[in-house]
Amino acid sequence: MQLARYCLIFLVPLGVVAGYMLGGFYLLMPPFSIFFMLPLLDQAFGVDTQNPSPAQEKSLANDRKYRWIPMAAVPVQVVLVFWGAWAFTHGSLDLGEKLLFAYGVGLSSGIMGINLSHELIHKDNDKYEPLLGRIMLWSVLYAHWSIEHVAGHHRYVATPGDPATARFGESFWKFLPRTVIGGLESAWNLESDMVENRGGNKYGWDNRVLRYLTAQAVLAAFMGWWLGLPGLVFLLVQAAVAVLLLELVNYVEHYGLVRKQNPDGSYEEVQPHHSWNSAHRITNYFLFNLQRHSDHHYRPNRRYQILRHWDEAPQLPSGYAAMVILAYFPPLWRKVMDHRAPRED
Repeated sequence: MQLARYCLIFLVPLGVVAGYMLGGFYLLMPPFSIFFMLPLLDQAFGVDTQNPSPAQEKSLANDRKYRWIPMAAVPVQVVLVFWGAWAFTHGSLDLGEKLLFAYGVGLSSGIMGINLSHELIHKDNDKYEPLLGRIMLWSVLYAHWSIEHVAGHHRYVATPGDPATARFGESFWKFLPRTVIGGLESAWNLESDMVENRGGNKYGWDNRVLRYLTAQAVLAAFMGWWLGLPGLVFLLVQAAVAVLLLELVNYVEHYGLVRKQNPDGSYEEVQPHHSWNSAHRITNYFLFNLQRHSDHHYRPNRRYQILRHWDEAPQLPSGYAAMVILAYFPPLWRKVMDHRAPRED
């Protein structure tokens, strides 16, 4: 039963396909389910603050069946993008319906594609899982994030050096360009330093950022060749929606949280209270316990099934599904969140 709950993620792409087949108002099924029904379900089913015992944790961590769900999502994600591009260009949808459809695919790419790529790219002790995670990020034209997130964000989280940490009082709309541009710059700098330290050429094929950008350019060119300009437009729209959702979640996860600086200029070690935590049950099922983000940053190599709830961490008033909507409206966001954010004396 515990394993089955994480299979709920496949309802998201299924809803996109069903909406397309039924057409009309049914194309609203993905955003309606995610941004209206999911917050209601969070409130109805409440929170889950239970943590596995040490024995349970060991058993769950070694249960390889939990690894197959994120891996199974990879072909689903890639097929959805390519099928979506074909349906976008060959179907009978009008312009408004096409945009709703592309938006729905983008939501699935963000919720299933990027979220599960996040789970996979952290598993650096396995040579296949990070590769699969990067394939999913390739499908949304954001593969450099696999470098920046693991090597940059986790190192600099809750410090001024992290473009993915939202500052206290910073609106999402100011945060968005800072994190998108800063994330790419961070990935380039991190990778360039690593390549040069190995004696390679940062402007050559040794640089993964250049390889990823090339692969994404090939994908875009293929879409244009295969389906023309409409196919390319679809690819860009669904990717933009997915990345927007990712950065909304980034904004929520660390808003206003700061690590203390030591006298020597370094920062204290990352602790659970440097990330917002949410125990809302249903969204955690869909997001593979991503809302137990405090534990993820405290122990980045933990697999999703054994992430722990921390009472000591700052707690979000709702699950991510509701919080990302709130982030769209800075005055409401600040009214709800500013008094909850821990402030230094």
